[in-house]
Amino acid sequence: MVSLICTLQSHRDDVNCCAFSGSLLATCSADKSICVYSARDFSELPFSPLSGHGYGVHCCCFSACGQYLASCSTDATTVVWSMDSGEIEAVLEHPGRSPVRVCAFSPDSSHLVSGGSDGTIALWDFTSRTLRRTGAVSDTSVVACSFTPCGQLFITGSTYGDLRLWDLNMNHLHAEKNAHDLGVSCCQFAPQIMKGTDGCVQYRLASCGQDSLLKIWIVSLLSSAGIKMQLAHSLTGQSAPVLSCAYSADGQMLVSGSVDKTVTVYQANDGILLYTLNQHERYVTACAFSPMAPLIATGSMDKTVNIWRVEDGCGAQGKSLSDEAASVSSIGGRKSSGHSRLMVSEWSEEDVLAWLREEGLEAVIDVFSSNNIDGEELLSLTKETLSSELHIESLGLRSKVIKKIEELKMAPVSNGTPDEYLCPITREIMKDPVIAADGYSYEREAIESWINTKSRTSPMTNLPLQTTLLTPNRTLKMAILRWTTSRVSDFR
Repeated sequence: MVSLICTLQSHRDDVNCCAFSGSLLATCSADKSICVYSARDFSELPFSPLSGHGYGVHCCCFSACGQYLASCSTDATTVVWSMDSGEIEAVLEHPGRSPVRVCAFSPDSSHLVSGGSDGTIALWDFTSRTLRRTGAVSDTSVVACSFTPCGQLFITGSTYGDLRLWDLNMNHLHAEKNAHDLGVSCCQFAPQIMKGTDGCVQYRLASCGQDSLLKIWIVSLLSSAGIKMQLAHSLTGQSAPVLSCAYSADGQMLVSGSVDKTVTVYQANDGILLYTLNQHERYVTACAFSPMAPLIATGSMDKTVNIWRVEDGCGAQGKSLSDEAASVSSIGGRKSSGHSRLMVSEWSEEDVLAWLREEGLEAVIDVFSSNNIDGEELLSLTKETLSSELHIESLGLRSKVIKKIEELKMAPVSNGTPDEYLCPITREIMKDPVIAADGYSYEREAIESWINTKSRTSPMTNLPLQTTLLTPNRTLKMAILRWTTSRVSDFR
């Protein structure tokens, strides 16, 4: 059976990816952060959350030994983090400064591949942190990638629906066109190398997409140096687009998450549905198996990560785990402070001190009091200013303070703010909304910065902007002003 053992609630926006190492779990989110937990008791590490990306984080993955974590973002970078200290080891800028949608290590961690929204693919020499090769897929975004178990080949999946196999010299070896109608969401090779009846090397590949299907493929390396890709199973256990998939460490189970809010667990070899899990409240965007324990992590647009224990991989075909059957503990849940970000900038020094007490940050009250920190100054604090100006020496304490401040900044998102009032880039309430050439409204400062650094592509469609002209959206600005005024009155 499968049981839900805990729910992690550290993120303040959609969870986009989950990844296990032997001892850690990492999750990343549209809230621009990466959270890192112990895989033993799922307590958050002192240096978590990791804050270094300027925009939402799409994907994260561990190196083979778990010493490093890579994360990629709309900010056009792949960041390498040390798991000993939580510090940034390297920042890899994607060719063409395109938003980076996916990244993956080779099994021996000698290479790292990243895929961009403009179809570019970057292959990095991880030892030297240098760009080794680049490639591209035309007129699409690369959103999925995975290395073969031998580490000599990797596959990419695109929003166009194709799966493409590459070698380390970026030679294009095979294209499975229209593998998923309307686009590929995720793909992953099983960890094991197989041998075909004719002695050829074979790999098992799982892929999922917007066609609501989870597919299992057999990829064969033929003696004639050709590649054959054959569909073994097309699984229909979910009723909406399938957004993520992952193999267990022994390759015997396969898990997937879907827009229909379900998680399905299959027997991988035969494609038999074992369990359907129903605990998430919104789309399930991420899933991962632990390599060391019978655990599954699933992430969702409901901002939570569920941790499941698999007691028996084949005991109950097609069984559904209902809400009543789950035994759940909550980790990282936050009490409401009763404040919204609209009021934080107006807080007095006394309000700030009261908030510190509410959040269990008594250790910094004297420092904040002696430095006369009010609400506006609170929102501007960074890890660097906490260290250099307020002289808070403990890294763990600095991280905790910044984490709580980030919660304040994100609070309107979880307190009923209409989505149309939030800038699609920053996910914060707009003060000066403008309409761009793609028809979407953005915060002026955010879209101007985007245009200056992202080759004039739309943040929403990834297509070129026909003009950089920005038109003030006065109607939206007035609507936001009326809404914010009513919110302040409600709180008073």
